[in-house]
Amino acid sequence: MNITHDNGTIQQEDTILLAVMAKYYERSKRGQAKYGTNLDRTDVDLLGWLDHLQEELMDATLYIEKLKKDLAE
Repeated sequence: MNITHDNGTIQQEDTILLAVMAKYYERSKRGQAKYGTNLDRTDVDLLGWLDHLQEELMDATLYIEKLKKDLAE
């Protein structure tokens, strides 16, 4: 499979990249089904997007802390 982008073409199949792209695609579809919109929406301002990002990063730090605790046990 060749993937073409404005910056060129990925000549060699990169199975890791394709797996990640598939996950992004599935996540996008779940989000659209759940929220009825996608990231092209215009009803969120810059501060709203920064709040969303901050909340996601806060969740990520909680997941890291949980995994560190599990590893220590």
